[in-house]
Amino acid sequence: MTHLSDEPVVALVAAAGSGSRLGGGLAKALRPLAGRALVARSVDQLAAGGVQRAIVIVPAGLQPEFEAALADVPIPCTLVVGGSERQHSVRLGLAAVGDAGVVLVHDAARPMVPARVVADVISAVRAGHVAVVPALPVIDSIREVTGEGSRVVDRAALRGVQTPQGFAYAELVAAHEHVLAAGLEVTDDAACCEAVGHPVHLVPGSRLAMKVTEPTDLVIAEALWAARQESEPA
Repeated sequence: MTHLSDEPVVALVAAAGSGSRLGGGLAKALRPLAGRALVARSVDQLAAGGVQRAIVIVPAGLQPEFEAALADVPIPCTLVVGGSERQHSVRLGLAAVGDAGVVLVHDAARPMVPARVVADVISAVRAGHVAVVPALPVIDSIREVTGEGSRVVDRAALRGVQTPQGFAYAELVAAHEHVLAAGLEVTDDAACCEAVGHPVHLVPGSRLAMKVTEPTDLVIAEALWAARQESEPA
């Protein structure tokens, strides 16, 4: 694999979800967190971690609203209309990347991901890992549903995955092409890379990188954002 230390870092920001579970009658990525759209806060954090350009995947018909929400983010953004499924949307985003060595794929619904996590993902890809995922130990007790009820699952080896997931750009494109040609269904981009034999490297995630999915999540995110702002020096 070519050396990636000096090549551009581009992020694909998945923002095409309708947010039906969040409610409010507004595309989820446009919902405000402390007065700023989730998608803008996500791009802010990606930029702080070392991303140089973003491809934002948006719902059809909402380009003007997203352009307005992203008007003052610190890095250039290109809008791409998403497809019917996440895999299709990511492929459309990858086609718009152009020149890049490292590509990150991030959920706009994780607006508080620390810059440290973003930087660690980028560093791991530049160190030679084709696919990198931030992850945290599972803290809940886990039970597997069986035909006769349920049974406890040992959580010691389990990890909850987050975004941004990071990849060597050329290898991710090839992995998506393979998955499409083979008609495979995968849960995320790391699984695409696994499908062609690339191991997935884990780096420490953060509880702050929570995903905003339901109304309660937004309440929690607002509280965490306020607490973080109070703890940071002026």
